[in-house]
Amino acid sequence: MTDTALRPAFSGVITALVTPFKNGEVDYDAFAKHIERQIVAGVHGLVPVGTTGETSTLSLDEHREVVRFCVEKAAGRVKVIAGAGSNNTSEAVELAQHAKAVGADAVLVVAPYYNKPSQEGLYQHFKAINDSVQIPVMLYNVPGRTVVDMSNDTVVRLAKLPNVVGIKDATGDLERISQMRIEIEGNFSYISGDDPTLLGYMAHGGHGVISVTSNVAPDAMVALYSAAQQGAFETARQWQDKLIKLHKVLFADSSPSPTKYALSRLGICTDEVRLPITPCSEAVRPLVDDAMTRAGLELSTQESGTLRPRDEVIDYVLEQLLAGKVIDVADVARELHADTYDVRGGIDRARARNWNVQNIGKLKFQLKPGVYQGN
Repeated sequence: MTDTALRPAFSGVITALVTPFKNGEVDYDAFAKHIERQIVAGVHGLVPVGTTGETSTLSLDEHREVVRFCVEKAAGRVKVIAGAGSNNTSEAVELAQHAKAVGADAVLVVAPYYNKPSQEGLYQHFKAINDSVQIPVMLYNVPGRTVVDMSNDTVVRLAKLPNVVGIKDATGDLERISQMRIEIEGNFSYISGDDPTLLGYMAHGGHGVISVTSNVAPDAMVALYSAAQQGAFETARQWQDKLIKLHKVLFADSSPSPTKYALSRLGICTDEVRLPITPCSEAVRPLVDDAMTRAGLELSTQESGTLRPRDEVIDYVLEQLLAGKVIDVADVARELHADTYDVRGGIDRARARNWNVQNIGKLKFQLKPGVYQGN
């Protein structure tokens, strides 16, 4: 069998995306910026409408649109694994069918919650999805939320179904992966669902993580994964030490409220959540700030709503390009207190006008000399 044939379908840092809200509605502008920041940072995949995406408080129409929007914005640059979990099997099938229709690469399906099905019930639930939709299915075992625990025997049994390609294991039990690996044949994807134990999980043979922390610190999470994947565990431990407090504090209040607060401190979106989740408590906020600083993140002193308007940022970028200036995306974003997504929007606008904008370094751009229309 070739190395390619043995390679798991999914690996790396896969971000369990938050769903930004503003005034009670999904904030698609902020969501687009969040997606772009993840991709620029080098993550390997995105999970819209998972637990961190507050799927339980989205309407079905919102759920479908968030998945469609994420697939559109990712544009094939990274894999999109759409949340399709439900404790109603027919609804889970419907969500998986929609994910396939809009072009998602796979679906993430949590074990049915509240119903407390037997192991046979779990098997039949996932088998129904496998039989109904031709799309890769990733199992999701998180007994702390669902109450029911998918046994290793059930996972081994499900792994024999043609569309079941992997598992997100959020149990934090590092023994399980070794037990599953010796029983499951082929290129099954073993993905951690627990940021603090990712390093150990990979040492046991895991292929990556569906991460909450990477919402906030995608670059650092990619660096941790890359070091561990290369066997450079001393380097990986150094990244783990920088991130461990952030891993933990993002669950110091009901998730995803600390994560959304952290993103608001980065100027990416508001900290708005939907009931019954409430905003991150005043007691936890300084703990998040401290963990972010330890992770090397630069905190904004202003709320995300006071970022420089997108149109102003784009106009500035166009003016600077015409003046022959080098546009360093990160530097311009800091100078203007703007989002990097909006700075990149200026580059995109220039190229849409057929300006010959050249990439002269990592996220650095300059206009090649010539005659250009100013509008």
